[in-house]
Amino acid sequence: MPPPPLAPEGPGPVPYGYPGGPVGYPGPGGPGYGYPSPPPPYGGAPGPYGWYGGAVESNGMGVAALVLGIASAVLFCMWPLAIIAGILGVVFGSVGRGKARRGEASNAGQALAGIICGAVGIVLGIGLGVLLIVQP
Repeated sequence: MPPPPLAPEGPGPVPYGYPGGPVGYPGPGGPGYGYPSPPPPYGGAPGPYGWYGGAVESNGMGVAALVLGIASAVLFCMWPLAIIAGILGVVFGSVGRGKARRGEASNAGQALAGIICGAVGIVLGIGLGVLLIVQP
């Protein structure tokens, strides 16, 4: 059986996914498939995992401050280690807050929590150290 004759204006639109003339983007099947053209490019849209091509935030100081501050407050029974970790937590938290103030980081609250926990760890460590050294 022969195919039906063509209309005077042409064969008409090709259904999606069927071979046809080269219409825009060739798609995964190669040229000749009727895939629509890709959308025009536009700027400012974030790519995968939040990478948008701008400045990369450096939140490491705030995270380190929080980890060291919590460790110094929780592990104050090892008072020399707690004092050192607390001091590092306060220092890293101060640097992290400065970065957040300049817009280089987005975790100012995390850095502040690291400063607070580090200070609590220092106080607890010094208090326990004094209690153990002074006690007869």
